[in-house]
Amino acid sequence: MAEQGAARARALSEGRPAHPDPILALNGMGSFDWDLDTGLLTMDAQAHRIFDLTPQEYDGRPESLAARVPGSESTRLDALVAQAVKGTSEHYGTYLRIRRRDGSLTWIRAQGHIARDADGRPRRILGIVRDATDELDDSASLRERAVRREQTNVVQSTTAALAHARTVQDVIDIVRDTHGLTRFGSTSLTLGLVEAGRIRLVAEGPEGASVPGTRLTRIDEPYPMSEAVRTLSPCFIESPEEFAARYPVLWPHLADLDITSAAYLPLIAQARPIGAMGLLYSDRRGFPPEERDILVALGSSIAQSLQRAVLYEQDKDLARSLQRAMLPRTIPGLPGADVAVRYRSGYDGGTSGRDVGGDWYDLVPLPGGGSGTRVGAVIGDVQGHDTHAATVMGQLRIVLRAYAAEGHTPATVMARASVFLHELDTDRFATCLYAEADLSTGVVQMVRAGHIDPLVRDDAGCRRVAVDGGLPLGLSAEFGGLNYPVCTMELDPGQTLILCTDGLVERPGADLDDGVSSVCASVASGPDDVEALADELIGMSELRGGDDDVALLILRRRALAERQPVALVRQHVPPNDPEALVLARHAIRAGARSLGAGMRADDIELVADELITNALQHTEGPAVVTLRMLSGPGRRLRVEVEDPSSALPRRRADRPAGEQGVSGRGLLLVDHLADGWGVQARGSGKCLWSEFVVPEPG
Repeated sequence: MAEQGAARARALSEGRPAHPDPILALNGMGSFDWDLDTGLLTMDAQAHRIFDLTPQEYDGRPESLAARVPGSESTRLDALVAQAVKGTSEHYGTYLRIRRRDGSLTWIRAQGHIARDADGRPRRILGIVRDATDELDDSASLRERAVRREQTNVVQSTTAALAHARTVQDVIDIVRDTHGLTRFGSTSLTLGLVEAGRIRLVAEGPEGASVPGTRLTRIDEPYPMSEAVRTLSPCFIESPEEFAARYPVLWPHLADLDITSAAYLPLIAQARPIGAMGLLYSDRRGFPPEERDILVALGSSIAQSLQRAVLYEQDKDLARSLQRAMLPRTIPGLPGADVAVRYRSGYDGGTSGRDVGGDWYDLVPLPGGGSGTRVGAVIGDVQGHDTHAATVMGQLRIVLRAYAAEGHTPATVMARASVFLHELDTDRFATCLYAEADLSTGVVQMVRAGHIDPLVRDDAGCRRVAVDGGLPLGLSAEFGGLNYPVCTMELDPGQTLILCTDGLVERPGADLDDGVSSVCASVASGPDDVEALADELIGMSELRGGDDDVALLILRRRALAERQPVALVRQHVPPNDPEALVLARHAIRAGARSLGAGMRADDIELVADELITNALQHTEGPAVVTLRMLSGPGRRLRVEVEDPSSALPRRRADRPAGEQGVSGRGLLLVDHLADGWGVQARGSGKCLWSEFVVPEPG
């Protein structure tokens, strides 16, 4: 095999027909044949002599050459071969140093041809090696220029790669890459950042080179990295003896690592040290002036990139903190539903650490539901991906929450939010979907402002719910389109409502409908548990990637063990219509009796009459009276009377009515007969409610 490999190597390298192996030997050349499938590297006798190895010392494995090829040279050669094999090159060649049996270093020249099969897959490397010591000694200046040129190329390639680094870890990965600083000749790299008067190591190698007690050190401690930061000057250590003399505390931990020299470079940006880098060598002594200049230039390039990375991460932390502050800290538990919310930022793939979005979610307890059965679910997205979008989102979320909590209708909530955004000092608009859900009845009223439609999952799968919408918030106020259509649907027990921003469904180059269909399929086949489903959907968006944020709110209505609250009576009572008042009283009494109120039916009728009369008398507008059974422990009937006035009633305990008085006793009577009562803002008006505990059915 050696003879065939030598002949093929010579033929390939010289472009002539193969000649016998002695021809190579006469020219001081050895040949090798590296089978990439088996990993065996066969060398002829001359190649053994060049590497100063006997056939018994070499077993055909490339690793067996480690005794002759220093670590830094082996790394550089591996990188060169790997680059040639992975690319389209057919040839490679390089000078490298080997350590002979007596410990001296000498130069050889290695050249190889990569043989590929019909599919282009590399199968073998055929090549030659020769002693190049005399050649390089005869042209020392040429050799020095070649080495400097290679080192300069390393600096240039490293600098080019650093231009794309965004994080500190990116910088670490680039400077530790086998095609980077290791080709510069170093066998180990240490990188530290200056933080609050200390140096924190962020990279250290190789394995086993860790020095106890140096992960976090003060700048005034007797270490070379501290000295480089303290003096703002590079620290070159040219021999083991110098290392031991100058740094007796550190050297004992490095003595077994075969370190012969080291260079510690301060990383300076904008005239201040931000860190330091240490390069350790195991096969050289001294640093010529030209090489020192190259290393200083390399340190400057790394410092600039590292500063950008630190600023990027600081901006990203600021953006994350801002995003967390703008989103709800907690989501209230609901007695009739399971809720899960998620937020995924898309700025990790951006070019600026402040690429924070304006997506948000919210869940708002609404008045008039009893035991928290009425809730408003919000999903929205402010235009843009920056801190301004996040601050606008925070303000918009707060006012929309306030409008909803006041009891305004969904259309009014959306219209007022649009006016607020239009009057805000911003040119941003926002899309939004607001769903008001009564978990006791399952009735959901939704309004949409330029946002994507919601999804609903049931036993049949997952479908898109078409909701007639209006213009995005801000634009509708600007163009006079504040009328938002209301879509009403019923969410049955076990059904799930999914609200999301477009980052979950949009895909680059794909139609929106295709994205929605894909999400529907994932929801339909996903777990029933809302938390697990939310994790699965967010995980899907992370795998897909993309720069857009994702906000997600999932609400699954569950069947309560108790009886669901039912609006048994709901009547509109116009002003100046005594007959309508009488009919409403009779309806309340009949409804209370049908629900088993027993003797309390009279109290319920009397309180309802008082609340309705009070509304008609003091507001000069209509009243709406509702009687419903509430869920939860015990059986409670609730009477609600809504009117268009925002003025809150007061119980006049400070001015009691006289014996002949005809007013002032209303709320005292309600307080005496009801087990609980109160008032809530509702839209542009208010709602007075009272609750009565009624006996369990016999």
